Amino acid sequence: MFTSGVKGQTKMAPSKKKHASSQPCIIPGGFTVLSLQFRSDSAAQHKLYVKEHKVRAEKSSRRPLDRTLFVLNIPPYCSEAVVKELFSQFDCVQSVELRDHPGSFQEPGPKLSRFFKPAEKKGFKVGYIVFQNSSGVTAAKSHPYNAPLVVCTEQRPVRTGVQKWIQQYTESFIQPDKLQQIVDSFMEDYDKRKEQEEERQRKEAEQQQEDEEGWVKVTRGHKGTKARPHSEAANKRALQKEMRKKKRKELMNFYTWQHRNTQKEHIAELRKKFEEDKQRIALLRAQRKFRPY
Repeated sequence: MFTSGVKGQTKMAPSKKKHASSQPCIIPGGFTVLSLQFRSDSAAQHKLYVKEHKVRAEKSSRRPLDRTLFVLNIPPYCSEAVVKELFSQFDCVQSVELRDHPGSFQEPGPKLSRFFKPAEKKGFKVGYIVFQNSSGVTAAKSHPYNAPLVVCTEQRPVRTGVQKWIQQYTESFIQPDKLQQIVDSFMEDYDKRKEQEEERQRKEAEQQQEDEEGWVKVTRGHKGTKARPHSEAANKRALQKEMRKKKRKELMNFYTWQHRNTQKEHIAELRKKFEEDKQRIALLRAQRKFRPY
């Protein structure tokens, strides 16, 4: 602030601060801030925080370390399809995974229909976006802060409010024929998995069969595979073997005098060995050439 020559008049010095920046906004922690607008004419903006996914302990091929982008603060109105469309402007998106909280990748089990899944939690989520090229991660991290990503467009309408509730209510009805197809498909997959498990147990039982002398053949699995737990058949054979050994021991020491004689023979053998060791030590001492005394 400075005063001009006319008394009582003041002028403000021009501000040198820029109100908008075409550079990416990076905050502590290595996160890049991306602006998000629901519509192009919306005044309010939402913030996404992205960074490259680097978790060395995770060895899943579903999240390659050089092509995966970790995203925080994804709003509830952004589905996986919407997130894929938003980030496709940086590079071709291979897959999108939205979760309630960060964590390691869980191997997918049998795929269930939406009719048999528990209701999803409504709230902000975290995402893992896998690009086909590593340049997609770099482009997303260098996106300008003052260029917001628009969610709802004419080509990609996103329903909210009453329209979204009406759509969810309409989709909640189940058609009997469609439900029957889903159940039949699930049961076919279940029968197939059950047959595969029985075949695996049969092969494992064949590999662990005992030979005539009681030896068990143990085969080494593929490199990197975890050890599988013993099958029920293998546990049963091990239990039978222990029972046979216990029975032989009981028959051997059935009478008390047999047990006492066994102990006496063992003590006599130990004493004999002790006397032999004493004689051997005395002979070694006598044969020593170096005599300091």
